[in-house]
Parts: sequence; C-alpha cells; structure tokens
Amino acid sequence: MLKYKKLILALSLIPQYLLVLFLSKQPEYVESFYSNGLYIYISKIFRYVLGWLPFSFGDLIYAFGIIYLLRWLFKNRMRLIKDTRKWVIDVFSAVAVLYFAFHLLWGLNYYRVPLHKSLNLKHEYSTEQLIEVTKKLIDASNKLHSKLSVNDSIKVDLPFSKKDIFKITTNGYDNLKTVFPHLEYQPKSIKKSLFSYPLTYMGFSGYLNPLTNEAHVDGLIPTIKFPTTSAHEMAHQLGYAAENEANFIGCLASIHNEDVYFKYCGYTFALKYCLNDIYKRDEALFEEIIETVNKGILKNYEEVREFWEAHENPIEPFFKLFYGGYLKANHQTKGMKSYSYVVALLVNYFEKNAL
Repeated sequence: MLKYKKLILALSLIPQYLLVLFLSKQPEYVESFYSNGLYIYISKIFRYVLGWLPFSFGDLIYAFGIIYLLRWLFKNRMRLIKDTRKWVIDVFSAVAVLYFAFHLLWGLNYYRVPLHKSLNLKHEYSTEQLIEVTKKLIDASNKLHSKLSVNDSIKVDLPFSKKDIFKITTNGYDNLKTVFPHLEYQPKSIKKSLFSYPLTYMGFSGYLNPLTNEAHVDGLIPTIKFPTTSAHEMAHQLGYAAENEANFIGCLASIHNEDVYFKYCGYTFALKYCLNDIYKRDEALFEEIIETVNKGILKNYEEVREFWEAHENPIEPFFKLFYGGYLKANHQTKGMKSYSYVVALLVNYFEKNAL
C-alpha cells in the first residue's frame, strides 16, 4: 500500500508542474490571491513562530536533510542497481513534497505582477536618464560621506554590531510603509547563517529559506554590506522573489532609514549598480564620472571587492551556474544577471521621485 502511495505522490509532480505553469501565466491572480492574500498569513505565521529563535531553524533543517540524504544514499546504494524503479519512485515522491511546499510557502511569488508594473514605472531607460540619476546619486552619496568621514578620502566604517544592524534595518521598513503600505515588515525574522563560511566561498551574501521564511545574511561579509543585504532578504520575506525587485526595495528601505549610516549604505548601493551600468555602456564616460565620486566611497567599494576576491575559489562558478539555472527556472530569464536589472527600477523611480 505504501508503494502505491509513493507512486501516486511521485506522479503528482505532473499536475503540480502544470498548475504552476498555468499560474505563471496569471500574474494578476497570483498577485491578488497569493502574494497579497494567502502568502501574507503564511509569512507572518512563520516569522512569529521562528523569528524569536536566536539561531536559524531552517539551517538546522538543511543540515539534517543533507545528513539524511547521505545516509539514505549509503543505505540504499545497492538498490540503485537492483531495484532502480523503487529507488526512482522514492526520489520523485520526496521531490513532489518539496516542490509542493516550496511553491505553497513562498515560490509562487516568482509569478506575481512585476514591480515596475505595480509602481507604474517604465522598464526601459536611456543612457541620458541613467547619467542624470547617477549624478543625483553621486551628489547624495558624497554629501552623506562628508557627514560620516573626516575627509573625502577615508572610507566609512559602521559603528554597529551586525546584531544591531538587524534591529535597525526594520526602521527603514517602518518609514517605507508610509509610502508603500504593502511593505509593512512585522515581525522580524532575520539571522546570521549557520553556514556563513561555506556561503562565502560559494559567493553569496544572503538567502531566504523558503520553507521556514527565515532571512539569512552571511555573517562574514563586510559590515558596510550588512544593511542593504539585510533589507534585501527582508524584501524576499515580504514576497518579492525577483532579485532585482528585492535589491530595489532593500535600497529604498535603507535610504528611508532614520540612521544616516544606513542612508549612506542605501545610496552608495544604488550608485554602484548605476556606475557599473555606465561602464558597460561607455567606459570613457565612466572614467569621467567616477572622478566626481568621493575617494572614500570608492574605498568602501574596494573593501567589498577585496573581500570577495580573497574568497574566490574554483568551485564558486559552479554554484553560481547552478543558482543561475534555479533563477531561470523560476521566471528570471537572465539568471544571475537578474540582480543588476535593479538599475531599470532605480532610474525610472528616481527620475519621478526626489532622492
């Protein structure tokens, strides 16, 4: 009887996939029924239940899952040859459960209405628009840097512990919800990853556990990156699955924070993406514009770059290739490049709204 239950469970992958495929073509329905309906309650329940824990419950599940999988493979190594059919059924029945849980608890957010449509923003922008917004960001970043550093050649160091940053980050969302009520963030459930060391060598600064709705930040990354990374992962918790949208919301949440250090992190975060886009379009123009950026800001960028360079390894590209494939499978056709598509949102938003 158990065998037939597992077979039915394994075969349920087919209707599940077809249902998800159908919903991917119905963004308005996903937006109203799931992202702004069912998911809000699912997310809050998990954050209330697990947010108070000082450690990541989701990371423990991951660890247990890896150990269980290795143990199962070892115990069933002979079945791979002798009873392949039963082994395949076992595997696909487990995949079916995870596939269902992933989409029910978070994954359907990949198919909601794109944020630029919700905010009535254009999705394209010209080089002239990019330059105009970049100059505004440079001006705002330079002014904040001058407040926080004794001269324009010294990088900014945040006077907070990483635990304090988690607490202060929510302030930005409290202010942002006055402009965008749907971005209310309560309660908090963000933690350092128990896997920060391997996560660093994989090249990632944070992630959301879709099964427990806990947001995680790599505890080893430079403190200057903690505010925007924390805000980015919180945006995922609020149901914004697309990486460029989480970047955009995380940027706005940092800029709207009452703390001037967080504002600095938000503005320089947006500026870096815009500068990178200018470099791709016109290197000579980039060299001209970069001269107007305070040297201390560039040293903050260099601090982050040196951190990642120090942890480069031959395996990292494979992890990013795998994650890029995951993003493409979930409606983000540009894969890892999805992160940088935040520039379209930034340019069109800041062109219409004051910095």
